[in-house]
Amino acid sequence: MGKKVLGRGLEALIPQGNETLIPLNKIIHSPLQPRSNIDEESLKELTASIKEKGVLQPVLVRRNGENYELVYGHRRFEAAKRAGLNEIPAIVKELSDREVIEIAIIENIQREDLNPIDEAIAYKKLIEEFGLSHEEIAERVGKNRSTISNKLRLLNLPQKVQDALKNNLITEGHARPLLSMKNEEKILKELENIIKKKEPVRNVEKKTKRIPPEIIEYEEKLFEFLGTKVNLHFSKKKGKIEIFFYSIEDLERIIKKIMEEK
Repeated sequence: MGKKVLGRGLEALIPQGNETLIPLNKIIHSPLQPRSNIDEESLKELTASIKEKGVLQPVLVRRNGENYELVYGHRRFEAAKRAGLNEIPAIVKELSDREVIEIAIIENIQREDLNPIDEAIAYKKLIEEFGLSHEEIAERVGKNRSTISNKLRLLNLPQKVQDALKNNLITEGHARPLLSMKNEEKILKELENIIKKKEPVRNVEKKTKRIPPEIIEYEEKLFEFLGTKVNLHFSKKKGKIEIFFYSIEDLERIIKKIMEEK
């Protein structure tokens, strides 16, 4: 898939024209795409809209024997069935399995209700499964490279902090300053304070030790290059680079990456 195909979001995949009406009973869900939960209230609203105005935008499918495999437009497909339609406008494209998986990940990213942690995990999948750089991901989802890097850094936080952010116990504004704290015990203690005392973001920023911007920038560059968490510890006279790995295979990948640059 070309780098610019998804530069302005998934809608760029669906060209104008070339629409065809396909019976709903001929469309099947793709086994390559994880079934995501669809907000019931949102689905009801879309169903009502389709009953009144019809399906205004085609879904994206690929051929699968005598049927069609749904690639993009799951909400529209489900709402059309609820609205009692027999067929739906669709664009039929030839897509590889890789392209279908990539579209599934990016479609998930573009959900309005996606929390920052799930968004970061989706970006990580694009890096691990397709070898995309932060810049390439930014092109595909229509966001700035710095936005991608900042979201991914949230995955460096302890799991309890990630869970709190995922469950809306804290905001991304609370979580980001915690990245400057290197001691997990202190981070978790601050997390407890934020939740119990409902501390404003500004208070958290004041209490957490701020790392010089250039150090944060270097950590982000190393994180993007190595594809893993990297901490830079520094003092006036010396410093230390801490590189995280999570399996022997992961370690071998990191070593190979470093050696290739020699």
